[in-house]
Amino acid sequence: DRAGWRTRGAGDGTTGMGIAFAQYKNKQTYCAVVAEVSLEADVRVTRCVAAVDSGLAINPNGIVNQTEGGVIQAVSWTLKEAVPFDETGVRCMTWDDYPILRFDEVPEVEVVLINRPDQKSLGAGEAAQGPTGAAIANAIANAIGVRLRDLPLTKDRIAKALV
Repeated sequence: DRAGWRTRGAGDGTTGMGIAFAQYKNKQTYCAVVAEVSLEADVRVTRCVAAVDSGLAINPNGIVNQTEGGVIQAVSWTLKEAVPFDETGVRCMTWDDYPILRFDEVPEVEVVLINRPDQKSLGAGEAAQGPTGAAIANAIANAIGVRLRDLPLTKDRIAKALV
């Protein structure tokens, strides 16, 4: 409900919504992410809502903060990060040249913490990364009707997939 998830029809080519779920390391925290994307000027994640179930939440604020950071890191990995190289070697030699999410590109992130005090605590360290990338890929597929399979998910890769 918090994410505004709805039954999706065919995308309009410019916006999409996707969902994904994973259990961290197959035995720890459960995390579901809904991502909204805009493809108008560039590929942009506009909003992510992550629901996190780590059993007994000993440090709820820490789990929320860790999840927010994981979502943002995964958005960067999914849309931007790659080490460009050619026949001469690596082409970006400084952090200034490395493609990474900038502050003005960070989406709205909301974390819904499911605290289950009757359960044991589960490791929540990097639970958001996997489902965030998958939710973004699903949102792009919802928007354009084509599934991309190589990261980063860039405007150029979308254009090639649509040909």
